[in-house]
Amino acid sequence: MATETLHGLLGAVVFAALVVSAALTLLVSYRVIKGPTVPDRVVALDTIGTNVVAIAVLYSMLTWQGYFIDVSVVLAIIGFISTVTVARYVTEGDIIE
Repeated sequence: MATETLHGLLGAVVFAALVVSAALTLLVSYRVIKGPTVPDRVVALDTIGTNVVAIAVLYSMLTWQGYFIDVSVVLAIIGFISTVTVARYVTEGDIIE
């Protein structure tokens, strides 16, 4: 089962979504580098994290390898915690009270 891939229209749609997500991740990296403000960079990094999760799920769907779902759940949790932490640091200047 691990060597099978999606065929037909569903496979083409999943592959197209994979390509679009990867391209958008590269485009958003410009905003991480250029800024202009720290909140812009934080939102761009959060977008990259979300796109990486989407890429892992789409790749899992395309190749029938379920362990990428576990990887994407862990990445989503880490991304959420890091975004909340950075947002708190930006707004309050301190993470731990």
